[in-house]
Amino acid sequence: MLRLCNCKPKLMLIQKLNDCEEIIAGDGTVLRELLHPDKQDINLRYSLAYAILPVGKTSIPHSLKTSEVYYIISGVGEMSIDSEVRRIEPGDAVYIPPNAIQFLHNYGNKPIVFVCLVDPAWRKEDETIYAPV
Repeated sequence: MLRLCNCKPKLMLIQKLNDCEEIIAGDGTVLRELLHPDKQDINLRYSLAYAILPVGKTSIPHSLKTSEVYYIISGVGEMSIDSEVRRIEPGDAVYIPPNAIQFLHNYGNKPIVFVCLVDPAWRKEDETIYAPV
């Protein structure tokens, strides 16, 4: 006799920030990778991470072969992309084109907290780290 499983396919994944390992990224920011297709059983093109840049710090200039978006949650500072420098603040979404040299400077009085979306998903071999500013 054939039994059919009434199991539903997995439709939802909730990733808790505090369950994600905290690391120091190649650019020197404090990072927790929330979603990555190589780390979870999900069909996803991009990776999503939560990052913090402490007060008075500047991330190390770097570039990715892929595009990236930062969404600023809190803190203020300056975003440098190639030769352009602009102020960033909570509520800003920053598009970073592929191969652009980028870094972030925190001149505010609290950490810059932001979300990073990399598409396609971040891979170490797609990132180049340059000398600190």
